[in-house]
This record gives sequence, structure tokens and C-alpha cells, in this order.
Amino acid sequence: MDMKILIAEDDFISRRILKEILSRVGVCDIVMDGEEAFNAFRVAWVEGNPYDLVCLDIMMPNTDGKEALKRIRDMEKEIGIEGSKEVKVIMITALGEPETVVDSYYRAGTTSYIVKPISKKKLLGEVRSLGLIN
Repeated sequence: MDMKILIAEDDFISRRILKEILSRVGVCDIVMDGEEAFNAFRVAWVEGNPYDLVCLDIMMPNTDGKEALKRIRDMEKEIGIEGSKEVKVIMITALGEPETVVDSYYRAGTTSYIVKPISKKKLLGEVRSLGLIN
């Protein structure tokens, strides 16, 4: 069975790069902001076909990646999913500011993060380190 991946990214070029790389290892759904990301995550659960990986850009319009991640983790807690059973989340940031990364990494519960520009080697290395591909 193919891995199911949600990409939440408002930048067209970044979205295209993520989809191009990740569609080789799974089926990708793409949304433009954190609100859509949370809704897609919730719908996938309700339909019994949850995501294996969520790639969230930190800076997005409407609801940003950190808020979307918080809502995803809150929902998982509500339905009794914790620890290693939680969806794997890679935060994607253009920001070099360590506090933003630390904030989303430790406080919000992201699994890992990548700083733009996104490279195939970096992204697939991260997905591999999460145990989602060999």
C-alpha cells in the first residue's frame, strides 16, 4: 500500500518541489494553508484512511503551520493516539531563526523539520529517518 502524504504549502514552487519528490514514495494531497491542512487531516481520519506523513510549511496565510500542528496533535489526543502512533510531521521553514524552529519542534510536537531550499536528498533523508521509507 502506498504511503499517504499531506502537503500544506502556500508557495507554488515549494509545493511543486515537495510533490515531485514525495509522489515517488506515496500519494500526495496538497492544501494551501493550515486550515485546509487540519480539515484534510480530520476528514482522512473520519474516512478511516489517515495520513502517514504531513509536511507543513510554518508560514502560511489564515492558519499557520504551528497552529495546524497544534490542532492535529489535540485531535490525536482526543481520539487516543499518542507517542509513536502520532502522524509523522515535517515542518518546512524558510526561517533561519532558531526560536521558530525550536518552538514548533519542541512545543508544538513536530517530528522533524527542514529549512528551505528543499532538496530531494534532504527531504527523502528525513522521511527515511522517520521510518516511512527504506
